[in-house]
Amino acid sequence: MKNEAVRKTVKEFVQYALLALVIVVPVRMFVAQPFIVDGTSMDSTFQNGQYLIVDELSYRFSDIQRGDVVVFKYPLMPSKDFIKRIIGLPGETISINGNTTTITKTDGTTFVLPEPYTHSPTLQEGLKTTLGSDEYYVMGDNRTVSFDSRGWGPVKRNLIIGTPVARLFPLSVVGIHPGSLESFAAKK
Repeated sequence: MKNEAVRKTVKEFVQYALLALVIVVPVRMFVAQPFIVDGTSMDSTFQNGQYLIVDELSYRFSDIQRGDVVVFKYPLMPSKDFIKRIIGLPGETISINGNTTTITKTDGTTFVLPEPYTHSPTLQEGLKTTLGSDEYYVMGDNRTVSFDSRGWGPVKRNLIIGTPVARLFPLSVVGIHPGSLESFAAKK
């Protein structure tokens, strides 16, 4: 009788473990993944050590937008993941002079990019980059310390993993869609 109870318990444990594996692995591989912020390039939007959940699914069905925060494979070392903000979209020309970032869109219109998320100077003079059809220009919100497209160029679309949909740690800053442009508009 005791052996049968042990076998039943083991069988249930194995079933639950397999069920968890069948659910968790696909979600982790194709839907969402954890990401821990490492460094200060996104201060004050994201601080070092914050724990984020990255949505890997949305960009398969919708376009990446200017202002989105994205997690991507670092172009010069794809085994490393970086987090930055989308500044330029495919086909656009980005010009940076001092603290002014000017975008020339594919239709030829030009505008100065409003950047409510950055509180540090860009400190770049005369930088001009035209993006290819599958390239994005990214910069950190903390411009004085960010290592980004200004240093190593644009990010190809296939290197973009996803966008943060939740900040889970620390508890004092838990939230949904952290770093979104809407979150900055709500603060005003």
